Amino acid sequence: MSTSAATLGSPLKKNKAQVSLVGAGPGDPELLTRKAHRLLQEADVVLHDRLVGEGVLALIPVHVERFYVGKRRAQHSVPQEEINAALISWAHQGKRVVRLKGGDPFLFGRGGEEMESLIAAGVSVDVVPGVTAASGCAAYAGIPLTHRDYADGVTLLTGHLPASEYDWPALIRARHTLVFYMGVTNLAVLTAALLEHGMRADMPLAIIEHGTLPTQRTQVATLSSWRAVIDSESLDSPALVIIGEVTACDRVVRFP
Repeated sequence: MSTSAATLGSPLKKNKAQVSLVGAGPGDPELLTRKAHRLLQEADVVLHDRLVGEGVLALIPVHVERFYVGKRRAQHSVPQEEINAALISWAHQGKRVVRLKGGDPFLFGRGGEEMESLIAAGVSVDVVPGVTAASGCAAYAGIPLTHRDYADGVTLLTGHLPASEYDWPALIRARHTLVFYMGVTNLAVLTAALLEHGMRADMPLAIIEHGTLPTQRTQVATLSSWRAVIDSESLDSPALVIIGEVTACDRVVRFP
């Protein structure tokens, strides 16, 4: 895929994007970037996902047309093709369009697909990054994704794939953190595969629900004991799963 700076809206040129793919962050409206906030104030139309926080949605002016196009696992309120077509249609009408996505548009947000569709239709695109759930939720839970003593790297993964589609040997590495987005529903399969491929049973694991919001909850368990934590606390998806030494209770400073 090749694109020109002019098509993408280079900061070196005063290119006025017709559609802005905007990251809303993980929920806390104070994590929204200044550029994202400005574009929401200037928009004619905003299409937003399910995981955009209510505090962020409250920042959209009342006169702006707002459309919910959220997705749950296997439940899409609007098919992706229709979302793409709507973005193109409004852009060609001269509307200032914001496609508002939870987290960052280019991390498990289909932002790349929408960008390709828009560019193919001759629509200029501006991409505004957002705080992704991995960094936002981990920070609010007091979990460093990397740490000089415990983790040299981090891998971000979707938790929706069948077990056969993960490269498990590559994921079973010492001094490494794994983050599974939307990982609770498939957690039994994920943890079983990690154990089968050699990860130790007492590897610390954290589950973060409602990340960065006042209702955020963080539960720390191990690869073999997580089920009791899930059952006792009734944690539900969406939730973030972090696996690695950095989540160990005795090493993490917990913030209220």
